[in-house]
Amino acid sequence: MCGIVGYVGYKQVSATLLDGLKRLEYRGYDSAGIAVRTDEGNIVVCKSEGKLANLKNQLNGRAPRGTLGMGHTRWATHGAPNHLNAHPHTDESGRVAVIHNGIIENYAELRAELRTRGHLFQSETDTEVLAHLVEEEFDARFQAADNAARAAASLLDAARAALRRVRGAYAFVIMDARVPDLIIGARHFSPLVVGVGENENLFASDIPALLEHTRRVLIIEDGEIVALTHDAARIYTLDGQAVAREPFEVTWNVAAAEKGGYPHFFIKEINEQPGALANALRGRVVARDIILPELEALDLTRVERVHIVACGTSYHAGLAGKLAFAQWARLPVHCEIASEYRYAAPLVDENTLLILITQSGETADTLASFRLGKQAGAQTLALTNVVGSSITRGADASLYLNVGPEIGVVASKTFTAQVALLELVALKVAMRRGRMPDDVGAEIRANLLRLPDLMQATLGVDFQARQLAQLLTRYRSAFFFGRGYGYVAALEGALKLKEVSYLHAEAYAAGELKHGPIAMLDPEIPVIAIATASATLDKVISNMQEVRARRAPVIALATAGDEQIAQHADHVIYIPRAPEYFAPLVTMPSLQLLAYHVAVARGCDVDQPRNLAKSVTVE
Repeated sequence: MCGIVGYVGYKQVSATLLDGLKRLEYRGYDSAGIAVRTDEGNIVVCKSEGKLANLKNQLNGRAPRGTLGMGHTRWATHGAPNHLNAHPHTDESGRVAVIHNGIIENYAELRAELRTRGHLFQSETDTEVLAHLVEEEFDARFQAADNAARAAASLLDAARAALRRVRGAYAFVIMDARVPDLIIGARHFSPLVVGVGENENLFASDIPALLEHTRRVLIIEDGEIVALTHDAARIYTLDGQAVAREPFEVTWNVAAAEKGGYPHFFIKEINEQPGALANALRGRVVARDIILPELEALDLTRVERVHIVACGTSYHAGLAGKLAFAQWARLPVHCEIASEYRYAAPLVDENTLLILITQSGETADTLASFRLGKQAGAQTLALTNVVGSSITRGADASLYLNVGPEIGVVASKTFTAQVALLELVALKVAMRRGRMPDDVGAEIRANLLRLPDLMQATLGVDFQARQLAQLLTRYRSAFFFGRGYGYVAALEGALKLKEVSYLHAEAYAAGELKHGPIAMLDPEIPVIAIATASATLDKVISNMQEVRARRAPVIALATAGDEQIAQHADHVIYIPRAPEYFAPLVTMPSLQLLAYHVAVARGCDVDQPRNLAKSVTVE
């Protein structure tokens, strides 16, 4: 969740930290703070409740001066989102400073133990215990007469000893006022990367924070600790064994993570979907085949069942994948919410293909499900957008979305790419298993090649979505429904509306309305019906008639040319004609645009909705 940045080099560090935090604010924005080792040799901490802008206003040209420092933007776990609990945290002396992303599971017992030895705590956070642990360990090793090299070695040993006492998920950055050219980072289940520069080096939770300074990146693995100086990045295990690793070159640039003239990242990324889908499909779909060399690492002949595991929007994409696998590959498929999967005693073994979907590659619940499946012998396939992320470093095979950075907290282009790639995998498996007739496979591939153009055409409803958004702002709640692939679209459409506009929204399989939810309907609850061309369209229309009989206003998403649908709806958004299996794709821009314009009309923070974070790295 939280965003971390650290710097050691030759530049004045405060501006570098604030710029890095700006690029990481999508990871959390309950509070922000920086700690700088000043030119005078002490640590100055500045922090503020709320968004990064509050911290910048507080500094107002008075940022501390120094060339070593760390910054943090918080998504609150332990302790209320206030100034006291904002990071960085220090020990009583103010010499040790730490920032943290994750959860220390045994913090309560460590805190109690430290208190018995006289330590005083200022915050309610789990993070603060590490500052005190490092203080104890460093004070036991450090002598005032130590030279710089000895002081640095003592701090590294102290951090290593402290971390061995911590249980849970973490990415930590640690520094001490007595050590002038060293900042230490460590990770366990929470992301941390190193940017390797010229006479400067950086830590960050995510690559965009590094790109103003370097394109050379080191991925830190679980259980590793890094000693970062201005001229070196030395990686060790917690047991002290040196680790050799070469940096890789990032190929995309910082401009890809900027708004490019749009008022919000969300609307920019909605409009990027045609190009993003073209990138996701490029080289993977040809007239005669699906080209997925990544699958060569899997033995598809022994797959007897498929489990798709994900959270949130990625779970909705997984539901579309479930339908494609069942219909095309004729395999038993389960799509499960990751936070429930490992507690439900899943029937997973060496004949299971476990597909794990995570935009960031760092989602804690999905990683936990991955480890469970791996232990059971399942073959694992990861779908993610982040090269070098945790899921890709352990999965048997990985498919990258290739859609570029998605900065808006709510998913848009990553969802449509996930659906498209899941359908590619399902089609490839069906072809391998001999379950896909040649002519049907050729038709699906031809439609996939048309998909970016179809998506471009769907963006033409922006003006109508803006008008309907004004209507929706008058209501307190909304229902969405659909059948089959349309139900997947309904689920994701409802999630988008409540995520960005804070209107209550629920999605139902259309046939389920009369089994309870229809009791809620009245003229004050509008219903958005996914009524595009499908094998069950007649059933959907019957459900629309049931809704209108309760005088609830109906907005229908329908296929262009379907003039009859207007008889059953108060408003119709027409979508380009497409195969039924594309329903979650071709309807999605309309639903995203609707949610976006409702949020803007209600004055909501579109890119950083309250209480959300882009990457959920705690369970």
